[in-house]
Amino acid sequence: MSNFDVPAGYRFAGMASGIKKSGKLDLALIVSDQPAACAGVFTKNQVIAAPLQLSKPRIAAGRCQAILVNSGNANACTGEAGLQVSRQSTALVAAALQVPEELVAVASTGVIGVQLPLSPFEKGVPELVATLADDQAAQVATAIMTTDAYSKVASARGQQQGNEYRILGLAKGAGMIHPNMATMLGFVLTDAAIEPELLDSSLRRAVERSFNSITVDGDTSTNDMVLLLANGSCGGPAIVAGTSEAEQFYLALERVLLDLARMIVRDGEGATKLVRIQVCGAADEQTARTAARAVATSSLVKTAFFGEDANWGRIIAAVGYSGIEVDQNRIDISFNQVPVARNGLSTGPDLEAEATEILKLDEFCVRIDLHQGDAETSYYTSDLSYDYVKINAAYRS
Repeated sequence: MSNFDVPAGYRFAGMASGIKKSGKLDLALIVSDQPAACAGVFTKNQVIAAPLQLSKPRIAAGRCQAILVNSGNANACTGEAGLQVSRQSTALVAAALQVPEELVAVASTGVIGVQLPLSPFEKGVPELVATLADDQAAQVATAIMTTDAYSKVASARGQQQGNEYRILGLAKGAGMIHPNMATMLGFVLTDAAIEPELLDSSLRRAVERSFNSITVDGDTSTNDMVLLLANGSCGGPAIVAGTSEAEQFYLALERVLLDLARMIVRDGEGATKLVRIQVCGAADEQTARTAARAVATSSLVKTAFFGEDANWGRIIAAVGYSGIEVDQNRIDISFNQVPVARNGLSTGPDLEAEATEILKLDEFCVRIDLHQGDAETSYYTSDLSYDYVKINAAYRS
């Protein structure tokens, strides 16, 4: 947790406010010392939690200075009362920091359908503001966890005309993970200077290749959001769209998000495997994504991974029902470098036995070559274990 870079001009705090019955950390605050350019990507679920209803229009305005986060209660399906708690909690933060309410975003994660009291915020916000420090990012990463086994932090550095900037990403997520966001929260901070339009396009592009390219269980939550703030504290001119610096920033951002995305899948509830589904030889990237997603989300494929069974028949079947046009007589499938199918036919029991050894690894790649063209993409998925059912059967208890 200590080997990450914190961008200049941000402070953090986390605490136990009593929202979680366990007494664990459950309330966090991220503050930029000055208003930051911002962008956000949110759940595509049509049932939208109160904090998102409040935060989306604020983030769309392009400026943000503080993010308040609670875990242990999603504040979703809580009606006008839930919206009032979101409004009042951000008002508490704004008053304590002496900033406009419109510059405060709020996020929640936890159980759906339970009213979230205001009292933890009334007690907690003054303490959070009083303890803000630039070395407490790890506290935030811990406070936003729900069923996560570990906190998730990633960082990267870049250069803009001699000025070094840093990117820090904090995320949570382990279950209800599926493309179009997941039951996840992500907060990405940089001290580079970037205008909101470039931030928005960079974030959406990076999310598509990271958080929208992972799946654990096929469920998309009501609370998902990823926020990206850029406060310009590193100094120097702003990064401008269409330049090499803009592309370098994007690549650094994508690296941070992809690191976080892999951590989320690796931490999938009950997961024992992290599996990369790589589809290559596709006619175009969308075709590759469609095929990869079908394989990554197949319960039969995922249970085979858990059973360490090199059952390539389930994989080719998922490609076949994915909706893309394929020629089954040209499909090759490998586990890491071990081919189990060529031209849609088995390579034999000896190679399948080798592949079975590959499946005993914690991480491996399933490579599917469609032999249609040059496009390729990757999805990340986990296996589906007994513990997934146990964890989710007891989630509210």
